[in-house]
Amino acid sequence: MKYAYYPGCSLEAGSAAYDKSVRAVLEQLGVELDELDDWNCCGATEYFSQNELVATSVIARNLALVDGEHDQLVAPCAACFLNLKKTDKLLSEQPVMKGKVDEALAAGGLSYRPGRVRVRHLLDMLYTDIGQEAIRAKVVQPLNGLRVAPYYGCQIVRPLNGFDNPEYPMKMDEMFEWLGAEVVDYPVKAHCCGGHMTQISEPEAFELIRRLLQSADEYQADVILCMCPMCQLNLDAYQGRVNGHFGTSFKLPIVFFTQLLGVALGIEMKKLGFGKELVSAEPVIRSKLDGSSVGAAT
Repeated sequence: MKYAYYPGCSLEAGSAAYDKSVRAVLEQLGVELDELDDWNCCGATEYFSQNELVATSVIARNLALVDGEHDQLVAPCAACFLNLKKTDKLLSEQPVMKGKVDEALAAGGLSYRPGRVRVRHLLDMLYTDIGQEAIRAKVVQPLNGLRVAPYYGCQIVRPLNGFDNPEYPMKMDEMFEWLGAEVVDYPVKAHCCGGHMTQISEPEAFELIRRLLQSADEYQADVILCMCPMCQLNLDAYQGRVNGHFGTSFKLPIVFFTQLLGVALGIEMKKLGFGKELVSAEPVIRSKLDGSSVGAAT
């Protein structure tokens, strides 16, 4: 299998562990990624509210960069996935906007026909295209005894995902059951982490983060699994600030779901980017699993 790949800005910097683990896991599963040449930022969540035409044109450029060999584009980042998919839909439904975007693309020697590229989130591709049988066949280190809280966030599942229940998604839950983990009931799995609210109103942001940590703690999760760079950042980087604000003592490791999937596949933990998180995950994972064999493969 081979897919066009759009990593996005976060995966090149603060969320490099996500990119490392994505590449390591997909290599182990026999999937080839063809990263877009000269891709640009998707504008994150704010750009559309500032200038819709510029935002749409910038994102459409990435779609136009997908060469004719591919008709599917995989994006691990929640904001990137949503923006790419939203732009494709917008261009197909708004001919006036499409005409203006066409002009902008043409100035750079590019063109894009809406619908030519199917935008996929990484979880959808793994769950649907690789599937349970192929993933389980590659498991070297079952995750038996490890309690995980799958956190989807609010952007990936709504409103355009098309591959999971938007209110109570289950695909990541099911995948980690395949791997032997004990998936805890996590009722806030699709709630918002606050996004950039930490830069606008810390009390409100800390409350949103507290709810997510509190729920995982109440259900005695060992780790929270994320598939969004912003979610992972907020839950990990602001956990100490939340503890100080509320007088709590949360110490929950927050990792990308591909990192723990990689552990199950027997990939070396360093190759999966462990150690970049602020609340260390490795001691918890090794204590729950057979520490002598975790990450033994390269």
